[in-house]
This record gives sequence, structure tokens and C-alpha cells, in this order.
Amino acid sequence: KSFFSGGYETDKGQEVASGSVKEKIRQIIDAESPHSPLSDAKVAEMLSRDGLNVARRTVAKYRDELGIAPKALRKRFK
Repeated sequence: KSFFSGGYETDKGQEVASGSVKEKIRQIIDAESPHSPLSDAKVAEMLSRDGLNVARRTVAKYRDELGIAPKALRKRFK
């Protein structure tokens, strides 16, 4: 475990801590439509557009660690 940094590298080579990635996931989910929540794959795609290549599985793991429910449970009806 001591050989791994616990972070990510952007497309431009900049190092980003996993805590920053978690915060970015929280911001994306907080800004989503309550009637049409984003899937983990869509969140991963949005992070990729920002230069952070994070797998869908990692998004799901971090979402769980943040105490955020899955897409189906976040959907709110009128």
C-alpha cells in the first residue's frame, strides 16, 4: 500500500488527490436534476471530460463512501 499515492493524474500530467475526486463527484451529483439523476457511468464520463480518467466502478465506490445513494434511489418524483 505504501507504493501507491492514493491519487490520480490528469490528462495534462497534474496529480490530483482522491479526496479531490470525491469532492468533484459530490459536486456533480449535487448539481444533477432531481427528476433525472446521473448514472455512475455518466459521472465518470463527465470527470473524463475534465481530464480525470476514473472508472465507473471507482465512481460507484467513492459515491458509496460519501453516503450518496445509487441513481435509482436518488430519483425524486413530482
